[in-house]
Amino acid sequence: MAASPAALSLTGQVLRRGADLQIGWRLAGALEGVCLPAPAPLPQRRDGLWQTTCLEFFLASPGADAYWEVNLSPAGHWNVYRFSGYRQGMAPETALQALPFRVTRTPGVLQLELTCALTALLPGGGPLELAVTAVVEQAGGALSYWALAHPGRAPDFHRRDGFQLRL
Repeated sequence: MAASPAALSLTGQVLRRGADLQIGWRLAGALEGVCLPAPAPLPQRRDGLWQTTCLEFFLASPGADAYWEVNLSPAGHWNVYRFSGYRQGMAPETALQALPFRVTRTPGVLQLELTCALTALLPGGGPLELAVTAVVEQAGGALSYWALAHPGRAPDFHRRDGFQLRL
């Protein structure tokens, strides 16, 4: 039986400590109705993670056209893409060759925690604009899109007015 998005809650935390960004997500509720891939014995960089349950964030320097999309699968797979502008110039970010994060599963709760060194992406430091997002796939295949804000008519995590956090 598929979980309705109303039977789930998604909470999290974001913290910037110098050059490190720490992000945590907590998906709780009727997880038996959510498609959660089994943990991978050897997590790797993979494309298309957003086509199923995936926890994500988008970050950019204020005023810059370029931004990054970070995808994290509950299986442990990951990817980071760099865009030159709104949905333009998508390419894997080669400055990151690994992105270790921790996934914890308990009955009714999925938690994911990441600490990411920002120096690989933004060597000069400076302020950030950030969107913390998630795609949740129900057992029946329906996708729901979670974000702090959906500024347009349809969910679009790439919209810069959806990068609601300033760090």
